[in-house]
Amino acid sequence: MWRIFGIACIAIALFFMLIAAGAIGYIPEIDELQNPIDKYASQVLSSDDQLLFTYSQSDENRLFIDYSELSPYLIQALVSTEDVRYYSHSGIDMIGLGRAVFKTILLQQEGSGGGSTITQQLAKLLYSPTASNKLQRLLQKPIEWVIAVKLERYYSKDEIINLYLNKYDFNYNAVGIESAARTYFNKTPDKLTIEEAATLIGMLKNSSLYNPVRRSEITTQRRNIVLGQMQKAGYLKKQEADSLKKLPIDLDFNRSSHVNVLAPYYRQHLAIMMMAKKPDKKNYASWQGQQFTEDSLAWLENPLYGWCNKNKKTDGANYNIYTDGLKIYSTIDSRIQRHAEEAVREHLGDYLQDMFFKEKAGRKYAPYSNEVSAEVEGLLTRAMKQTERYRLMKKAGKSEYEILKVFKDKKVEMKVFAWNNAGEIDTLMTPWDSIRYHKSFLRAGFMAMSPVTGHVKAYVGGPDFQFFKYDMVSTGKRQIGSTIKPYLYTLAMEEGMTPCDEVVHEPQTLMTETGEPWTPRNPGAKNVGATVTIKWGLQASSNWVTAYLMKLFSPYAFARLLSSFGLKTPAPPVVSLALGPNEASVSEMVGAYTAFVHKGIRIDPMLVTRIEDSYGNVVATFVPNMHEIFSESTSYKMLDMLKGVVDGGTGNRLRWRYNLKGQMGGKTGTTNNNSDGWFMSFTPELVAGCWVGGEERSIHFDRMAYGQGASMALPIHGLFYQKIYADTDLKMTDDGVFDIPPAYQNPCYDLQKYSPDFYQSEDPLSGSEGIDDIFE
Repeated sequence: MWRIFGIACIAIALFFMLIAAGAIGYIPEIDELQNPIDKYASQVLSSDDQLLFTYSQSDENRLFIDYSELSPYLIQALVSTEDVRYYSHSGIDMIGLGRAVFKTILLQQEGSGGGSTITQQLAKLLYSPTASNKLQRLLQKPIEWVIAVKLERYYSKDEIINLYLNKYDFNYNAVGIESAARTYFNKTPDKLTIEEAATLIGMLKNSSLYNPVRRSEITTQRRNIVLGQMQKAGYLKKQEADSLKKLPIDLDFNRSSHVNVLAPYYRQHLAIMMMAKKPDKKNYASWQGQQFTEDSLAWLENPLYGWCNKNKKTDGANYNIYTDGLKIYSTIDSRIQRHAEEAVREHLGDYLQDMFFKEKAGRKYAPYSNEVSAEVEGLLTRAMKQTERYRLMKKAGKSEYEILKVFKDKKVEMKVFAWNNAGEIDTLMTPWDSIRYHKSFLRAGFMAMSPVTGHVKAYVGGPDFQFFKYDMVSTGKRQIGSTIKPYLYTLAMEEGMTPCDEVVHEPQTLMTETGEPWTPRNPGAKNVGATVTIKWGLQASSNWVTAYLMKLFSPYAFARLLSSFGLKTPAPPVVSLALGPNEASVSEMVGAYTAFVHKGIRIDPMLVTRIEDSYGNVVATFVPNMHEIFSESTSYKMLDMLKGVVDGGTGNRLRWRYNLKGQMGGKTGTTNNNSDGWFMSFTPELVAGCWVGGEERSIHFDRMAYGQGASMALPIHGLFYQKIYADTDLKMTDDGVFDIPPAYQNPCYDLQKYSPDFYQSEDPLSGSEGIDDIFE
C-alpha cells in the first residue's frame, strides 16, 4: 500500500510538472500572465465628467478600473461569498478543496461547490474554454490550479481581485465591474451601497440566472445570501444585515449600446476620425475625389484624424479604441447635448413631420415633390438596390424580376421608425413600402460649439441613429442657400464698405463669364426703388442687394474667401455663387460663423481635449486650431448686421415666438424648391447651425410657408436656447452682450424705418431668399 501510495504521489507530481511545463493542456507564457486582459473598452467622457459611451470589441464592453476605485463593500462581499480564506492561501485553498472532494465524491452532494478560490476562478475566466462535458471540466481543474499558483506569484491579492472583477461578464454588454455598476445602478463602483455591491457579487455565481432585470425575486434571494455571508465573516452586524435584506433591488438600468446612447452620431464620427488610416487613392471610388482630398488634408493637418494609426503604444503597436482601454475626454457637454437632441425631437417629431405628412397625403408621388413624379419608380428602385436584402437575394442568384416581386408583394414582419412610439413600432409591411415610408421622414443636423475654445458642445447628426445612420453634421453636405450671404458681406466690409452704405433697391443684372445676363428674382420684395442700406439688405436677405455686392467683386475672390472660411468643397467662381448653390456640412458652417464672434478669427470645431491610456498616462492633448480670415473692424460690422437679422429681420422669430432676450446674431437660408432649410445663430457663448430637409433633394415641402429655413431649422435653435437657459446647472443666462466698441454699435439706426415692411419670401437660387412670416 505504501508503494502504491508512493507511486500515486510521484504520478500526481509528474502530472502537475507536465502541466506546468506545458506538455499537458495550455499554460500561458510569462508575458501573457503579466498582461492577462489585453482588451478593454475605451471610455468617452463628457466635459461635465459623465460617461457618454464606450467603444468595445464585439460585446466585450469592459471598462478598466483600478483597485483603489472599488467600493470596500465589493471586496468584503466577494471574499465573504467566494473565498473566505482568500488572504491566507497561495492560490489553492486545501481546506475548501478537501471539503468539496469529501462532499462531492463521498457524500454525492451535487450542490456542494467546487472549492475554487478567487484566483482559480480568475484562471478559469482567463484561460479555460467552456467545457462540453463533466470529464473535460474535470481535466481543466488541475490546469487551473497550476495557473492559479503562477498568478499568485505575479500579482498581489488586491491585483487578483481587480483582475477578476474587471474580467467577469455581467450581461447586457457589461463586462467588468465598472461597466456593470454603470449598467445596473448608473454609478461608478466606488459609489455602490452595501446592498448594490452584494447584488453584483451575487451575480458572479451565474449572471444569466441571477439577472436583476428579468429575475428580480431570485436575484434578491441571492443578494441576501451574500449579505448573510458578509455577516458571518464579520463585515456586517446581524441587525444591519437583516435590515438590508428587507430592501428591494433598486435598479437604474442603462443598457450599453452604440445606438441608445447620448450623442450616437458623434460616437460614430469620432470612431471614424480616430481609426482612420492614411488615405490611399486606390481605396476611393472615381466619384470620391473630393473626399480623398479632404481626408488627405485632414491626415496632415488634424492631429485627431487617424490618431490611432499615427501613434504607437510602448510595445510598438498602433492604438485601437476598441481594445486599448483609452479614456477619451470629449468636448461634448452631456447636458447641452441632451437639450439639443430634445430640441430636434420636439420640432421634427411634434410638429414639422406632421405638416409634411399632411401636405403629401393622397399624393401618388409622395414623399417626393411633383417635379419628379414621373421618376419616383426609378428613385425607389435605386434605393432598393442599396439594401442588404437586395444584395443577399442578388447573391443567391435571383433575377431582377423575382427580387422586385418579393419587394413589392411579400409583406414581412419588421420594425419601422415612429416619432411617437419610443422610436419604433412592429408592423407587417412590404420591403418596398418600408423604403418609401422611411424616406418620408425629414432629416436634420444640428451642432453647437464655443466660438472661443472651439469645443463642440452638442452634435446631433439626425433624427434617430437606429434608423437613419447617415450623419448630417459632418458627412452630409447640402446647398447652403442664403447662409452664404454673410461671407459676401464680409468681403464688402473688408474692402472698405460700411453697413450704412446705400443702394437703390431694384433688380440687378450681372454678366456671366459666357456673356449671358443673370438677374436674380426677388419675390415679395418691399421698398422697391427705395434707397436702402447694406445692413437692411442683409436683414431682409434681399437678393438684389446681394447681387449688387456681387457685381462689385470678382467671383474668384469670393470663392477663395469661402475656402478661408473653412468650406471644403470648392465653390464655382460664378456670379450666382452669391445665392449659395455650393454645398457644405453643418460642421463647416458652424466653424465658419465663429469668425464673426471671434474678431475675424475662425476656429475649427474641436471634438477631444485629451486622451489617456489605460494606466492614466496622458498620451495626447489637443489645442484649438485658429485661422485669421478678416480684420477685427470687419467683425464688428458683421456682428451688428447679423444682430439685425435677429432683432428685426428674417430671424426675428427667435424674439417674438421664443422670447429670447440676449444679444444674438443669425442668418436664415433656403435653397431652390425648399429642398434645404438652414439657420445659423450665435451668442457670445455659442455658435450653432442647423439644416433640415429630406434624404434626397427631391423630397421637400411644396409650400414655402413650411419649407423655408425660418420654418424648418430656426425653431430648433429657439427650443435649444430656451432649454439651455432654463437649465440652472449650466449657469448660462439669456442676457449675453457682444463686446462691440461704441463706434460700431447700431450704425444706420435712423434707417430702421424700413424694418416693419421689408418681409419677403425665400426662393434663393432662382431668385430670392427672404423670410418666413408671411404665413403667420
